[in-house]
Amino acid sequence: MVRIREAGNVFRAPKRTLGDLDATSAAELIAAAADIALIIDAKGVIRDVSLGDEDLQNEGFESWLGTRWVDTVTVESRPKVEELLQDIKDNVPTRWRQVNHPSKNGSDIPMRYAALRVSDSGRIIAVGRDLRPMAALQQRLVDAQQSMEREYARLRHAETRYRLLFQIAAQPVVIVDANSLKIVEANPAASELLEKSIKRLTGRSFLDLFEPQSSKAVQAHLTKVRTTGRAEEIAAKLQNTDVETTIGASMFRQDAAAHFLIRFSAAGADAATPKAGNKLLSVVENLPDGFVVTDPNRNIVTTNPAFLDLAELTSEEQAIGESLDRWIGRPGVDLDTLIANIREHGSVRNFGTIIRGEYGAEEEIEISAVSVLTGEYPCYAFTIRSSGSRATATARPARELPHSVEQLTQLVGRVTLKELVRETTDVIERLCIEAALELTGDNRASAAEMLGLSRQSLYSKLRRFGITDIESDQDR
Repeated sequence: MVRIREAGNVFRAPKRTLGDLDATSAAELIAAAADIALIIDAKGVIRDVSLGDEDLQNEGFESWLGTRWVDTVTVESRPKVEELLQDIKDNVPTRWRQVNHPSKNGSDIPMRYAALRVSDSGRIIAVGRDLRPMAALQQRLVDAQQSMEREYARLRHAETRYRLLFQIAAQPVVIVDANSLKIVEANPAASELLEKSIKRLTGRSFLDLFEPQSSKAVQAHLTKVRTTGRAEEIAAKLQNTDVETTIGASMFRQDAAAHFLIRFSAAGADAATPKAGNKLLSVVENLPDGFVVTDPNRNIVTTNPAFLDLAELTSEEQAIGESLDRWIGRPGVDLDTLIANIREHGSVRNFGTIIRGEYGAEEEIEISAVSVLTGEYPCYAFTIRSSGSRATATARPARELPHSVEQLTQLVGRVTLKELVRETTDVIERLCIEAALELTGDNRASAAEMLGLSRQSLYSKLRRFGITDIESDQDR
């Protein structure tokens, strides 16, 4: 009997332990152990088939009876089958070989076969295992790996962009470890301001950069940022110099560690300018409406807390660098229209759309926006106001109905097509009712009949559009 190579340990005394195993029992064992089992004669013709896999039963493998085994596989698999049969004929230990069978749907079915001779007559048993589950698992692994590689590439590109921005930024910036308060990284602008090389700054205590009195104020500032998440910028004097700076800090987490991103602003002779800037920033931070600034590609540069509340975000870092499309409007529809109008007109007011929260909540909003595409830092600025609460607080629409086609066309780009169609329908309804009342001499019963409405439906529409006082004349 030809043995199967790579089969592991075999029974030491099969005749003694298995006894007189009959053919039926042997056939049941083979069928249970293999996804497919073939009985092949000395000429390589299939004489019997056993299918242990239900999926294979629908592929027509039972029709192989009387067919040469080599004719049931694909062209590239035929040499493997011929080699396997030759090993059996030469009494050489066989090894598993992978072959492919054509299927009804056009795809190949991968199988792994081993064979052994069972008698001197030349009969062969070929046992096969279906490799499709393994192939599917391998494909999932490949897909997962490719997805990870794409995500890694995206993060790497994002890191490259932000590192470039960090290096070329005109504003001095340092990154400080929140626990040790040691400088982790500094950009060239910070190196120039502090008059020290980046190498000398790295690893140095951040507080040592300031005079003792200023150092205490800076430490208190950082403590407040760590506790509350934000703090007003403070003035501080650098060590061994007469240079006074204004610093502001933001906190972020990276690699399970907290860091401060600290910005320096050189205090000029005119102190009113930075104070005015601080006041403006404070106003924006405390606006009850959401405020967002994006680059020309719609990627968020900065936000205020009100926007974070609308988008169900916990920190500004979750939004910065992300596309505004992620939260505003129906993807690829509303925001495209809004940006197109901003580019054409420079600004847009009260554009109606929705905001989608990070946890699935949706809310109707109105957006006013302006473009600033000139200068060193081109951007778009958006103020976002919830309109849902106002819609429920008043019975009448927040916006008066247009009275003409010209007024309707002016709404294009400011409201969605759905809203525009609804308002167009309302305008037509109102105009038709007013014409019917004029033709019937304000006789409501005749007007209702002319319009094909019941009197009650007409009264309801009169109330809706605010056409005359109908309470005193419902019997007409």
